[in-house]
Amino acid sequence: MFDLIIKNGKLVNEGKIFESDIGIKNKRIEKISSDIPADASEIIDASDKFVLPGIIDDQVHFREPGLTHKGNIQSESKAGIAGGVTTFFEMPNVNPTTTTRDNLQAKFDLAATKSHGNYSFYFGASNTNIDEIKQLDHKLACGLKVFMGASTGDMLVDNPDSIDAIFRESPVTIVTHCEDTPTILENEEQYSKKYGKDLDATFHPLIRSREACLKSSTLAHGLATKHGSSLHILHLTTEDELSLLQSGDLGSKNITAEVCVHHLFFDESAYKEKGNFIKCNPSIKSSSDRLSLLQALKDDKIDIIATDHAPHTFEEKNQHYVDAPAGLPLVQHSLQVLLDFYHQGIFSLEDIVTKTSHNTARRFDIKDRGFLREGYFADIAIVDTEKKYKVTKDNILYLCGWSPFEDHQFKGAVTETVLNGEIVYCNGNFKSHLPIGMQIEFNR
Repeated sequence: MFDLIIKNGKLVNEGKIFESDIGIKNKRIEKISSDIPADASEIIDASDKFVLPGIIDDQVHFREPGLTHKGNIQSESKAGIAGGVTTFFEMPNVNPTTTTRDNLQAKFDLAATKSHGNYSFYFGASNTNIDEIKQLDHKLACGLKVFMGASTGDMLVDNPDSIDAIFRESPVTIVTHCEDTPTILENEEQYSKKYGKDLDATFHPLIRSREACLKSSTLAHGLATKHGSSLHILHLTTEDELSLLQSGDLGSKNITAEVCVHHLFFDESAYKEKGNFIKCNPSIKSSSDRLSLLQALKDDKIDIIATDHAPHTFEEKNQHYVDAPAGLPLVQHSLQVLLDFYHQGIFSLEDIVTKTSHNTARRFDIKDRGFLREGYFADIAIVDTEKKYKVTKDNILYLCGWSPFEDHQFKGAVTETVLNGEIVYCNGNFKSHLPIGMQIEFNR
């Protein structure tokens, strides 16, 4: 007898779509077969729906500890569950920063009591913590985050010797935020002098410019090439940076890249309407950049799609452009953004699964997740690609209470989410007592 059977679904897995049932027992997929007898404690009828591996989001900011007026591990992981995100990797620019092994362990301890998704955390680099980096357990942290652009506290890594040592010594994959701070500061001074109080979000892609991105990405690429480092460049935003990347299967690469859903959905024309509510770093840029990023995904130059989910309060975002913080809440709606592209004929469902689950699991050597395979943990998102879903204040689950997609109607919605073999979300409702997710293990 199974704990759960998913019947009559169309499975999207490893480049194929096929009708099958899934039998789940003891948190894992025990059987994938065309006709599993309905002998289980619970049954989901997935007729006319698609069954996907749960999304593994390799870049989120859940704001805990220290910034919990914006979001927290519990609230944002729950929002992710409603969007089919079953696993997240969270960033180190919190307070205190995750730049010591003690602080890293403290975050794991928090998540073990609060997270409604499966979790791992990045260790953070600074100009001065190379000894901590050298001693980092490569099976604990999902990766090492290097902010090569402005960040929280002491996390801007701008000392050339420190950066070189980080790329030489890191025991785990390095993930980078690539923007050149001197270029940004020069642009900021130039535009502030010229426009003063009239400076608004429409200037953001000029201040956080394409030149700043390319200069920093080129530096990261050069250091990784020099030292043979495993490098994953986060949230690419420009056509120019694509020249640094190679097409082909992720398994053949030591340098990979990610793009985020908001950089695929919006371009600079949206600043007039959305203003600070799409202010993010690196910035949303031109229509041609957006189209180039979409094509690079299709060409396998970009390997992973994520969110960079980064909530701020409505009040914080409503400040003058200069004072408003950068970042957008996205983790609840990322799959729906991609389903919009599916309906437009840009991505297949197989493409979406590859870029949001399979490749993330492969890139970070995640153990027993990211695929619909017998023996793997049952982390599953079931979607109705025809169901219309309008984003409103009433159905936004982020603690900050707003979304850049408010009033947008998506075609496609997550109807059920299964986490470690349990139905945790079903047709707009959460399980009454949501379980705690599991700490991710790695094959390293």
